[in-house]
Amino acid sequence: MKHPANREFYSYWDEKRDGAAAPERGDLDPERVRHLLGDIFVLSCDEAAGYPFRVAGTRMCALLGRDLKGQSFTSLFHDDDRPEMQDLLAIVADETLATVAGITTLAADGTRVHLELLLLPFSARSHAPVSLTGLLAPLTPIEGLHTFGGLKDFSLTSWRYLNQERKGQRNLRKWSLIRGLTVYEGLR
Repeated sequence: MKHPANREFYSYWDEKRDGAAAPERGDLDPERVRHLLGDIFVLSCDEAAGYPFRVAGTRMCALLGRDLKGQSFTSLFHDDDRPEMQDLLAIVADETLATVAGITTLAADGTRVHLELLLLPFSARSHAPVSLTGLLAPLTPIEGLHTFGGLKDFSLTSWRYLNQERKGQRNLRKWSLIRGLTVYEGLR
């Protein structure tokens, strides 16, 4: 991760998960990351609705030039990148894999803007909506962006899953398909 805010938020999330796949949403104390709240968001894992924002920080709303609550996260992306972003969000939520991504866009004045996106899953609980959190941070300072109407048409330039060590053993299922070939499938 390049952005210090993303490194700090990931470190806090990692501490709170305490070796599990992901922490529960209630485990994160907003007071501990108060200075980052302007860049943090929470998405509802509703693929049909484009992963709508449940909460979006004030700096993130200013960056995009509008209030984001209830709006589709995937609609921020260029049409060509939208399916890949939906797949990435589904993997983060379903497989509980923390992910960092590089995003590029153009401001209305033509300035190229590079952002770093951190996506962090929450542990799924029964009778609770599935959601994930994250942080979107520009890699260079952006001055006067609100006068240009905000950023739009994001392009996904890179992404990678973050190494997450888990405590305890994973349940493995061993399949012997043919003599001499064994497949181990990891279970949760």
